[in-house]
Amino acid sequence: MSTDLNRLERRGAQRFEVQLPLSVHFDGRTVPGFTQDLSGRGVFFYAETALPLGAAVELTFTMPSEITLTENMPVRCRGRVLRASASPAGQRNGFAVQLDSYEYLASDEPIGQFVRVSSASADGATSRPAPR
Repeated sequence: MSTDLNRLERRGAQRFEVQLPLSVHFDGRTVPGFTQDLSGRGVFFYAETALPLGAAVELTFTMPSEITLTENMPVRCRGRVLRASASPAGQRNGFAVQLDSYEYLASDEPIGQFVRVSSASADGATSRPAPR
């Protein structure tokens, strides 16, 4: 019997398996990458760089209409690296990032406020994105 059959799903948010191009901003640098999957709490992506565990990153990509249920929307997320999978030299590394905040971006609007996605906010309340 496979141990995979006995694994319990511990994710608290729906995960979407989508490959989207993204920009990874950290330590004053920006590198390209692409997502493997994402949810409201985190993202797993690949990039040709090294990121240490706990590194603060900012990810920018366009959320597809299949997820937003309206139109494609550019989004910027901030979070921390939870896991990193190293690969042989010259190949991409995989990173799991827990999202702390995000903002929807629009070309005709000023950049909005970041929205907390963690349930561990200072006042104990969970914030939600403002309706568009």
